[in-house]
Amino acid sequence: MTLLGQPHHDGSRVYLDSGRGPDTSPELGDLVTLRVRTDPTDPVEEIWIRTTYDAEPVFHPMLRHDDGTWWHGTISVHSPVTHYRFLLCRGATQQWLTGAGLVDHDVPDAYDFKVSAFPDAPDWSRDGIIYQVFPDRFARSEAADARPTPAWAVPAEWDDEVIFEPADPRTPLQLFGGDLDGLTEHLDHVAEVGADIVYTTPVFPGESNHRYNASTFTRIDPLLGGDEAYAKLSAAVHERGWRILGDLTTNHTGDTHEWFVTAATDPRSPERGFYYFRDGGHYETWMGHSTLPKLNHADPALRAKMVEGPDSVVARWLRPPFELDGWRIDVANMTGRLGAVDLTHEVARAVRRTTEAERADALVIGEHNHDATGDVDGDGWHGAMNYSGFSWPVWSWLRDPGSPARAFGRPVPVPRRDGHALVRALQDWQGTLGWRATSNGWNILGSHDSARIRTVVGSAAVHRVAAGLQFTMPGVPMVFAGDEIGLEGVLGEDSRRTMPWHRRDSWDHDTLATYSALARVRREHVALRRGGLRWAHVSPDAVAYLREHPEGTLLVIARRAGGPAIADLPAGDLVLSTAEIDAEPGAASSGPVLTIHRLH
Repeated sequence: MTLLGQPHHDGSRVYLDSGRGPDTSPELGDLVTLRVRTDPTDPVEEIWIRTTYDAEPVFHPMLRHDDGTWWHGTISVHSPVTHYRFLLCRGATQQWLTGAGLVDHDVPDAYDFKVSAFPDAPDWSRDGIIYQVFPDRFARSEAADARPTPAWAVPAEWDDEVIFEPADPRTPLQLFGGDLDGLTEHLDHVAEVGADIVYTTPVFPGESNHRYNASTFTRIDPLLGGDEAYAKLSAAVHERGWRILGDLTTNHTGDTHEWFVTAATDPRSPERGFYYFRDGGHYETWMGHSTLPKLNHADPALRAKMVEGPDSVVARWLRPPFELDGWRIDVANMTGRLGAVDLTHEVARAVRRTTEAERADALVIGEHNHDATGDVDGDGWHGAMNYSGFSWPVWSWLRDPGSPARAFGRPVPVPRRDGHALVRALQDWQGTLGWRATSNGWNILGSHDSARIRTVVGSAAVHRVAAGLQFTMPGVPMVFAGDEIGLEGVLGEDSRRTMPWHRRDSWDHDTLATYSALARVRREHVALRRGGLRWAHVSPDAVAYLREHPEGTLLVIARRAGGPAIADLPAGDLVLSTAEIDAEPGAASSGPVLTIHRLH
């Protein structure tokens, strides 16, 4: 049974007019027009917009168009982030239409729709495709062979097995020697995948293969080729018209960082206030790891060094010759937070102010592996890595029950759930995050911190369905290097396997072709980048949805297993299929498949 007859609204251009032009944020005091779509056969008699002025609910009536389908009304953008929902009346029956869907009872404001008066993320980010690289494992240039292995490292050959168990002390020390010139030499592969934003995990020196324990922020690790190699990579990326993002740990440094060494050895030094020292020389850390001392953003001197102003770490790397286009902020959810101290929003605003002072169209994305609600709808992070609102629901729907993949952030494996649970989870997260934060967030099937999607789902066919969801749901796709050729991994450290450039016969070339095709279709159809999301069908093994935009609407149908035809879907022309299937929308399938159709 189709869901297209249900009342619908989202924050996309079809349903919200800011009055300032397409895809332009309103400003405080503006009137915005809201639209709700209902089926002509729906006996709804009245629709009221409920918003809040200074936390007091007020109601505004909506008017129905003569076509019997559309309702419209206006509200004032009274607050920097203004909440609203809709009250639908059918005689004595009432329903709320919220950001999380239709409900028959009163619910908290957390699920309200949101309209933000803050400037949006830059266009290049919302329209782009991100390719994540873990430098030590991506590619080695010839220059890497001449570099001595540091004393802290466990050297490895490119085809050696990755040491990945968390309890094994060699796990963070195993060094394969990938470098930045190796990445520069393989940008043609990034182009083949279809990405146009290169994001690397940290490149500052650190006594580990992941480099999240930086020993300085003033230079690039010589093991990666140093400052010269980073400037060369940035120039090569920009010559292609692409963008490049850095990875910065504003939450902590390494215990060998020059600031911490000074702080630990000289209690009277200014750097002492950069950290949380306790009696006896003890100090706060990230999650109990002594090698990762936590930064104290209550200290003005630390903020000036790290996040505020033109002399800060944040600003320096956005200027020539490196010219980063923005930052991914590591553990953004913990930055500035410690017990009763909560300076996260202050830090986020400082990072964004500083980046935008250097580059007007800079991007700042926060890492959140759980709930980013409230951290991404203001003037700080533009969005977050959307694990909770995308990755975990998709994993749960597509997971192979026999998969050895380990969960990220929980003590037991992600459960296998049906399509109804998938849609409910996606709606709940879209509702609480809001349309804009959802659209700006990164759609991730996995990262250097999690199991690989191929291991989670167990087959190439289901992997391609997952990739189809990643490229067609609201949000910005982020591909972890190697997913496109079918690399595996049971947890984050195992997923950091080397790219087998010299063994192309081991690649899953069909999956690579699927990624390339999905990137092309996303780039060709604005509905996949800026369109709304309206659910059309849900059953245990299949879901379908529309991506609606004034320039055209696409229908996406995803199946995790073969099944019968899906009735009552709108007609359209086949644009892409991840497997051989009849071109008719909703046709029966013998196996997992995702199809995209352009509606007539």
